[in-house]
Amino acid sequence: MRFRADLPFERDQATRFVPWIVALMVFLGALALAAATAVGGAIDRWDTSLTGRITVQVPADQAQPKALARLVDTLVETPGIAKAEALSAEATRALVEPWLGALDADLELPLPAVIDVETDAGATFDVNLLTGRLAKITPGVIVDDHRVWLLQLIRVARTVEWISFAILGLIGLTAIAAIIFATRSGLAVHAAIINLLHVMGARDAYIAGQFQMQAMMLGIRGGIIGSVAAIIVLALLTAMSAGIDVALLPSATLSPTQWPLLVTVPIAAVIITMATARLTVLRALAGMP
Repeated sequence: MRFRADLPFERDQATRFVPWIVALMVFLGALALAAATAVGGAIDRWDTSLTGRITVQVPADQAQPKALARLVDTLVETPGIAKAEALSAEATRALVEPWLGALDADLELPLPAVIDVETDAGATFDVNLLTGRLAKITPGVIVDDHRVWLLQLIRVARTVEWISFAILGLIGLTAIAAIIFATRSGLAVHAAIINLLHVMGARDAYIAGQFQMQAMMLGIRGGIIGSVAAIIVLALLTAMSAGIDVALLPSATLSPTQWPLLVTVPIAAVIITMATARLTVLRALAGMP
């Protein structure tokens, strides 16, 4: 990718590093954006699928059909609870398979009965009070309010998300500093020709446009290299994590609607490269006699 320039940019040794700087910026920026996007999407799925749910565990020796029916009735009658349903033995075994593997139906393993409870939006509960009420019906009942640990998990995930965006910003600032240095080096190399163009009547905007077009070409090269590398790495990570099934936690991989966001990284990198080069040249030329 070349353009017809009035400046001999091929003699500028500093510019040969610009595509690699842009490629590194795009590669790291795409990974940081992918991490922030994946974590943000996972938080939304956690909040949707787990918030507003309570799990009631009944010891295996107490899990009689009549006792489960009384527990379900008590839960449904509790203000703020929209639905309560006792899971079947097959569904309960499916919950523990991620930890214990596939279980044989004939295996005499004392699994507790599980009651899945759906709460109304915004409803709050005193877990100890609810546990005490249910324990009067069936001793040993355990009430697990997902919001207790989910809020802590979301808080940590939000921190990771903001750190990813901060890293993305630092990558951009570092690249801008490197491009400024490369552009100033190019100005020093071509100082004589720039002075000659000034004598011939060339305006600062024209000279800045020459550097801007050169920066665009170099940025496109680097953007392609960095994008290809990022796509390969992300595709490998997605393929490796496809078979991982973490209980209760939704997948943190990128969804088909999130992948197009990565296209913004090389586009932004090219725009930043062009704008930085142009502004650097205009500022430098403004200080010349």
